Amino acid sequence: MSQSLNLANLANLPSGVAKPRYGRGELKAGILHVGVGNFHRAHQAVYLDDLFNAGKDLDWALIGAGIRIGDRAMRQALEPQDWLTTVVELEPGANIARVTGAMVDFVPVNEDGTAIVTALDDPALRIVSLTVTEGGYCIDPATGSFNPDHPDIVYDAAHMNAPKGVFGVLLAALKRRHDAGKAPFTVMSCDNIPHNGQVARDAVAGLADLVDPALAAYVREQVAFPNSMVDRITPATTDRERTILAERFGIKDNWPVFCEPFRQWVLEDKFPTGRPALEDVGVTFTPHVAAFELMKLRILNGGHATIAYPAGLLGIHFVHDAMADPLVRGFLDKLEVEEIIPCVPPVPGVDLREYYQLIARRFANPDVGDTIPRLAQDGSNRQPKFILPSTRDRLKAGADVTGLALESALWCRYCAGTTDTGEAFRLDDPNASRLTPAALAAKDNPASFLDLRDIFGDIADAPQFRSRFETSLSSLWRDGTRATLQRYLSGNI
Repeated sequence: MSQSLNLANLANLPSGVAKPRYGRGELKAGILHVGVGNFHRAHQAVYLDDLFNAGKDLDWALIGAGIRIGDRAMRQALEPQDWLTTVVELEPGANIARVTGAMVDFVPVNEDGTAIVTALDDPALRIVSLTVTEGGYCIDPATGSFNPDHPDIVYDAAHMNAPKGVFGVLLAALKRRHDAGKAPFTVMSCDNIPHNGQVARDAVAGLADLVDPALAAYVREQVAFPNSMVDRITPATTDRERTILAERFGIKDNWPVFCEPFRQWVLEDKFPTGRPALEDVGVTFTPHVAAFELMKLRILNGGHATIAYPAGLLGIHFVHDAMADPLVRGFLDKLEVEEIIPCVPPVPGVDLREYYQLIARRFANPDVGDTIPRLAQDGSNRQPKFILPSTRDRLKAGADVTGLALESALWCRYCAGTTDTGEAFRLDDPNASRLTPAALAAKDNPASFLDLRDIFGDIADAPQFRSRFETSLSSLWRDGTRATLQRYLSGNI
């Protein structure tokens, strides 16, 4: 019989499950985290749990926060279990479960962010960390720059007393601290965005430009926004994971996290008001974050995009099954080695070919149960960050883009909303209402999709890319995904 997860039941959990070696009463909050999802609980919260288990820096515990409906659901799930989370690391034949306790509270999730602003009055909260997804930073996809006309920014600029967007909340809290003579908190982005600290600063300061130029100057001059690179494959939680946890480990957890064993965190050391000693638990502090970040975004995240769309069109559900398909795996290998990796600058101490082989092994882990729909979602935000920058670099260098153009064509074909066998599926993308019509029109006129200039930008004007894209898309509609991949692998596309 499984035990419900909460502080009172910790001692009753099976002996094979690792539990916190510190007491909740020993902890004090030092970090407020916005966006408490699976990745955060499998990554940052685990590093902090390791640190606390070593008896170090117990004044850097987490308070959760959020402003979306999903954040409300997470809070409701975690509250009955005293903010504890079960994390299961999935290695074939050696799955390991642990309970983490680094979170001590969760700010109520209301219609606006005033509760978070109030919580951040506490000067003990010296870091605000973020996992708000790639699409949450109010960026113009085509330029990669802050978009002051984004609806969330426009709203918050006019409603700073009750902001609803994350950057309005941060700016309102920083203003209150400034007005009260308190030191600002550090803003630490943990999202998969190039130069994520700079992007977060641009969003907060860009919003401040619309509200008060003096406040904008304060943000740019006094608030720290360290860049970071984060990595751990963490699938969504379903009843499958809850059932496995109950049956295999004897724990009833409302929202457990299943993840791969590998994790990595590379961080810029810019924390004027202090930070936990995360280097003691494996975090790499370096001024060269950008090099690690670019490597990961192009090779790992770009690799996810590479397999997502052909696998989705072929009706493959799990990532490890996609990696077992010779055509999908062959497409990934060829594209990475011939077009993506050559665009990645050297990274200190890293062999890029070996890094890719590690990535491929991670993708193929059958116990993780990562899904193709998860990788395929939000393509309109992910393509401009993970795929199109490699395309642009190769075009500038006069290099071939056959594989990258095929990847873009596969995304276009996927956006049409049907598999190769005609099975319909829901396109999980905030821009689905315009992507699908454009993708369907592109069946006869490929330029219809490339005319999404906020996504493709000037890449759409490159003759080589347009030609390769049109050839690939025509092949996908005429002959299907398998025949097109086979043609690419044999050098005939």
